[in-house]
Amino acid sequence: MGIDVITSGNHIWYNRNIYDSLATDARILRPHNYPDGNVGKGVTIIQLEDGLKVGVLNLQGRTFMFSIDCPFRVGAEEVKKLRQETKIIIVDFHAEASAEKIALGWYLDGKVSAVIGTHTHVPTADERILPEGTAYITDAGMTGPFDSVIGLKKELAIQRFLHQTPVRYKPAEGNMRLCGVVVAIDKESGKATKIERVNLP
Repeated sequence: MGIDVITSGNHIWYNRNIYDSLATDARILRPHNYPDGNVGKGVTIIQLEDGLKVGVLNLQGRTFMFSIDCPFRVGAEEVKKLRQETKIIIVDFHAEASAEKIALGWYLDGKVSAVIGTHTHVPTADERILPEGTAYITDAGMTGPFDSVIGLKKELAIQRFLHQTPVRYKPAEGNMRLCGVVVAIDKESGKATKIERVNLP
């Protein structure tokens, strides 16, 4: 379908059927700051048809999530390596806390082209270009059924909140939306020139 890279998050580990693909397909990333020894990798460089190289880095937050390696330190170290090959670097920061995502955006401002938050499934309205040229949004939102609770059947989610007991979630259906962002990047400087939210039925 013309997709160059797929990033992920904590749920990538829940289905072992993908482990072989993680080990062999450089287009599928898992968060880079999981400890050494895990299958797959969290960074890649793709080359577009015109020869332009784009670095993609997948990181995961730690607030309200697993206590894995520091995304700030691991991210900064990997960005230094990527910048030796390209100035165009896109970071997917899969994190729960808005504050952690915003902090990473400021931390990497001017060092990467974009920091795009994921995980909470709800698109935020804070897309902007930071002062040093990094495009930022706290959460790009989800692609899936909009009449739901973050993609799950609303009746089941409500039942869980009412009764505080485990419920087997099932994906909702209908009113499908594609959410995300479109970022324009200057290929010489690697700085973002535009970021625009996408929410398509």
